[in-house]
Amino acid sequence: MQVSDSSSRILAGLLEARTGQQLTMSRRWRIETALSALLRERGIPTLDELITILVMGREPSLATKVVEALLNNETYFFRDRTPFDLLSKAALPKLTQRRQSTKRLRIWSAGCSTGQEAYSLAMLFAEEPQRWAGWTIDILGSDVSEGAVRRAREGVYSQFEVQRGLGIAQMIKWFEECEGGWRAIEPLRRVVRFQVHNLLEAAPHPGEFDIVLCRNVLLYLNAERRTHVFERLASAMASDGCLMLGAGETVIGQTRRFEADTESRGLYRLTPQPAGERIAIGA
Repeated sequence: MQVSDSSSRILAGLLEARTGQQLTMSRRWRIETALSALLRERGIPTLDELITILVMGREPSLATKVVEALLNNETYFFRDRTPFDLLSKAALPKLTQRRQSTKRLRIWSAGCSTGQEAYSLAMLFAEEPQRWAGWTIDILGSDVSEGAVRRAREGVYSQFEVQRGLGIAQMIKWFEECEGGWRAIEPLRRVVRFQVHNLLEAAPHPGEFDIVLCRNVLLYLNAERRTHVFERLASAMASDGCLMLGAGETVIGQTRRFEADTESRGLYRLTPQPAGERIAIGA
């Protein structure tokens, strides 16, 4: 199944219009693999015929399914591990001191895909019950993909998925075998909630999040949209909160809303704003 340049451009335009993500030339090799199952399911023989249906607008639901298929939902538990150690050893001790009066932490996993990052965060807290006794930990996972969020809410993963990033002891401790694979146990699911959310839209719960993780999402956006997303992320954070990006992402040259945390390399803080200065954020 060959993908013509015109078909690639139409699909790339659809993905960017719906999600802001770019399907660059270097990623267009994924089109055939990503859409092959959908073509079989719908009995559509070729990509060109799929494009014709999309352009004519006969099946709006099909366009949504195409976008879902083209999204990159690659993730796994405790992905890259080091960032979770950084949170535990650098970010959380400081926040613990500052939140003694409320004993509450709010964390947003933005672009959480099928939920492994959010559940990893839940495990991070659950592994130290004495440290967090009496605390309320709220973890929100969000993603633009309805299918990914649906799976995250179910908390059910295949044997392969649950073993990616987890040792046998962790798997047995935090997951229970069920029909279809392994399901996160109720204490983990209780502290994590999920919602469909596009990062180009207004952030949920403005000004409330102590920690925001937005890892390996900005890579797929153009410079203008990255700047816009940084504004959204900044609006979501508490004034003394911290932001974590993916290893290949940075705020340098992208936004003035964040600056590197000089004490914790790999974390970012809101840039102090002069008194009276306000940053306008589009609706």
